[in-house]
Amino acid sequence: MTGQLSLEQILASYNDRAPLAEAFTIPAPWYVDSRIAELEASTVFRKTWQMIGRADQVANLGQFVTATVADEPIVAVRGSDGQLRAFYNVCRHHAAKVVTELCGSASILHCPYHGWNYGLDGSLKGMPEFEGVKNFERQQNGLVPVKVETWEAFVFVNLDPQAEPLHAFLGPLVERCVPLGLSKVHYFDRRVYDIACNWKVFVDNYLDGGYHVPHLHKGLNSVLDYKQYTIETGDRYCLQSSPMVSSDEDAATGATRKGDRAWYFWQYPNLMINCYEGYMDTNLVIPLDVDHCRVIFDFYFADVGELRREHNAQSVAVGDRVQAEDLGICEDVQRGLKSRAYGAGRLSVRREAGEHLFHRLLAADLKSGMGRAAAAD
Repeated sequence: MTGQLSLEQILASYNDRAPLAEAFTIPAPWYVDSRIAELEASTVFRKTWQMIGRADQVANLGQFVTATVADEPIVAVRGSDGQLRAFYNVCRHHAAKVVTELCGSASILHCPYHGWNYGLDGSLKGMPEFEGVKNFERQQNGLVPVKVETWEAFVFVNLDPQAEPLHAFLGPLVERCVPLGLSKVHYFDRRVYDIACNWKVFVDNYLDGGYHVPHLHKGLNSVLDYKQYTIETGDRYCLQSSPMVSSDEDAATGATRKGDRAWYFWQYPNLMINCYEGYMDTNLVIPLDVDHCRVIFDFYFADVGELRREHNAQSVAVGDRVQAEDLGICEDVQRGLKSRAYGAGRLSVRREAGEHLFHRLLAADLKSGMGRAAAAD
């Protein structure tokens, strides 16, 4: 069905100027056409700041963290001079991945393929058995740099050399998060979920203003004052928030989700930060292909001491249960998006302002990306 439409026609099928009360969702082809996924990689994920790790992973000299951003392997490392740098994690010799561990510490970056060595500043330090090679400039063959900055507890990179600074990209979110003390909690554990849905389906589910919570998340709903749930949108972020209530309806949720208020931040395009009293988790949504995404959950607590280990593990288990509930419905939605019975949906004015913002931001990026491609041709 979508193959009969040009990419320009698919993009034009969504009206990003419609106000929320008149708006439709982005149409089904945006979730199931591989050409949209390719355009997103080039115009969204290679142009926006992407979280790749934690600041504590690169706090000391020689510490590094690796990640993949828009199919590009990346390494960030703290240099001997104390400066944090990031590079494409690709050897300049024959393109092998230089750093193969997820994180760690090194005095030099050593390619396992042919033994080429790079300094922590990315400079090429040595090439075994390379005597006699002519017209080769070592200074021109270091690792290719990538923009890197930190905010709160997180490390971000941007593949666009012309990208605005991270704090400018985050905008009002920076000040909005100050009262929550995101840097005061400590990393505890990680869960990774591979889901058979387009990445946007997961983001839509997150941004529906709690619409699905009473129906899908009975345990979580028991500790939220759903009627007082609020949705606030900024330039590139959405904050969903709810007063908390005490409840023993679901013992595990009641014991691990506490405080006066729950805070759910989304930062365009694919980062979520969820906070309760003494607790934070981050959700990073990574596209794998048009029908699959990977969601990385990192869990943080104010106290990660041994005496709190069992409580924290129980809290992670509650998060795991909520995610399992979301996983099933997201995969079901992805199947439904391919049905001839569905084209696009409407949005709840009361609940889905965040989803409306997401769709308009995405449309702006994709349409401008098409414009740049057309101008280049």
